[in-house]
Amino acid sequence: MRSRRWVLNSAVLCALGIPPAHNALAASANETVERGKEVYNAYCVICHGADGDGKGLMGVIHRAQQDGLVVDTYPRDFTAGMFKFRSTPSGSLPTDDDLMKVVTIGIPRSGMPSHKDVSTEDREAVIAYIKTFSPKWVEFEADPPIAVPEVPDYIGSSESVARGKDAFKLAGCFNCHGASGQGDGPSASGLKDNWGDKILPFDFTSGPLKRGSSPKDVYLTFMTGLDGTPMPSYQESLEDQMCWDLVSFCLELMKGSPTADR
Repeated sequence: MRSRRWVLNSAVLCALGIPPAHNALAASANETVERGKEVYNAYCVICHGADGDGKGLMGVIHRAQQDGLVVDTYPRDFTAGMFKFRSTPSGSLPTDDDLMKVVTIGIPRSGMPSHKDVSTEDREAVIAYIKTFSPKWVEFEADPPIAVPEVPDYIGSSESVARGKDAFKLAGCFNCHGASGQGDGPSASGLKDNWGDKILPFDFTSGPLKRGSSPKDVYLTFMTGLDGTPMPSYQESLEDQMCWDLVSFCLELMKGSPTADR
């Protein structure tokens, strides 16, 4: 559950016109945001738009077809303050480290490229600027990241995969992802994101996850959910062993991909 409070992020406060407590600090924060705007206009505006609403000149950034259904993917709308890939609980803002990971690595199998060649300072600046698009960054702070336990020794074992297959059914994953994890479940064709756009459930047999496909990445996806999509968080409903067994099963489904990080 997010705790409502004023976040003393001087870069955001300054950008939103809230009087700073210390002029020197505010001036430095303002310079960071202004530099972030320059970086944004150089690398991000074409997709995410001048207002950060995802309505840039590129429009659709990825088109996918699955089981006869064609679905378009649009750039992230920063004004909603809602992010899929976080280490924080469902409904919480991401941490700066979460944002830095996405900006640096990009999102595989989407239109979001890596910006690892951009300097660290410029990446930090553009993150500060992105936060000016939504008032959520002033009203809330990110909850602490979800702790990910050490990967158990049984991950990937035949016993764990078998238990994970049963858990996949018990948790209802098959409704969207299909019994064989190919994204062809009975609910798949009717799924939409929070913006009303059609969305495809992930086909595990097609390769690595967008967030990453290490056991810890898959575990974290189950724990955090993907905000803005029908993929919920299972933080409150899955015990650790059941979750890790699900990870084993999902990794087994992805074994056909040479790029999956297992």
